[in-house]
Amino acid sequence: MGLLDDKVVLVNGGSQGVGAAVARAAGREGAVVAVSGRRPEPGEALAAELAAAGGQAMFVRADLTDAEQATACVARVVEAHGRVDCLVNSAGLTSRGTLLDTTPELFDQHIAINLRAPFFAMQAAVADMVRRAAPGTVVNVITSSAHGGQPFLAPYVAAKAGLIGLTRNAAHAHRWDRIRINGLNIGWTATEGEDATQRAFHGAGDDWREQAAARLPMGRLGQPDEIADFVVLLLSDRSGVVTGSVIDWDQNVLGGLD
Repeated sequence: MGLLDDKVVLVNGGSQGVGAAVARAAGREGAVVAVSGRRPEPGEALAAELAAAGGQAMFVRADLTDAEQATACVARVVEAHGRVDCLVNSAGLTSRGTLLDTTPELFDQHIAINLRAPFFAMQAAVADMVRRAAPGTVVNVITSSAHGGQPFLAPYVAAKAGLIGLTRNAAHAHRWDRIRINGLNIGWTATEGEDATQRAFHGAGDDWREQAAARLPMGRLGQPDEIADFVVLLLSDRSGVVTGSVIDWDQNVLGGLD
C-alpha cells in the first residue's frame, strides 16, 4: 500500500528537477499524477514514463507566470479526475540580481513565478478542497536562502520569503478545513536548472558539482530524489497533523557559527 494511494497530486513545475523527482516519487506511492510546465517535450515524456510504469499521469502545459494559467492548471486536473487532493508548488526562478542592479522587470519575474503562481494555484486547489469538504495537503518548495541568502539573490529571496509567510498564513486559515499546508526550505541541490544557473551566471565548468561538494559538510549536494521522498511524506497521512511548518532541508544550520 502506497503512501499516496488513489490521491490526485498536481506538481506545478514538475517537468524537470525537484518537481520531476516529486512526480516520480508520488507515482511510486500510488498517486494519480499531473505535472505542469511550459515545455511540452519533457512534461509529456515524464507523463508517458509514469504511465509506462503502471500509473496514471497527465501533463498540463502552462506558463505559471500567468496567474490565470496557474489557476487553470488546477481546473484541468479537476476536470480530468474530479478533484485535487495534493498540490506541490515546485516551479522556481533563480536568475541573479542584487539590491542595486535588479530592474523592476526582473523583480516582477521573480514575484510572478516564485510567489504569485503558488498563491493562485493554492487558491484554486484549496477552493476545490473546501467545496468538497475534503481534507487535502499542499507543499511549497521554497529555499534556505529565504532566511537572508546571498547578495546576488535579492529578488529571489524577497519572493521566496513571501512564500514562507503565505504558507503559514494559508495553513492557519484552513486548519479547520483539515487542509495541511507546509513548506520545505531546500539547500543547494544538484538539478538541471542549477547546472544551467552555475554555468550562465558563475562561469562554472564541468566539475562545479565536485568543487561545490568539497565545500559542504556532508561532502555532496542534495539530491532531488531525497527531497521528493520528504515532500511525499508531507503530502501523506504519515506526517500526521503537521501544518504551517516550514522545514529547513539543508546541511547548514541556521544560526550556527564557526
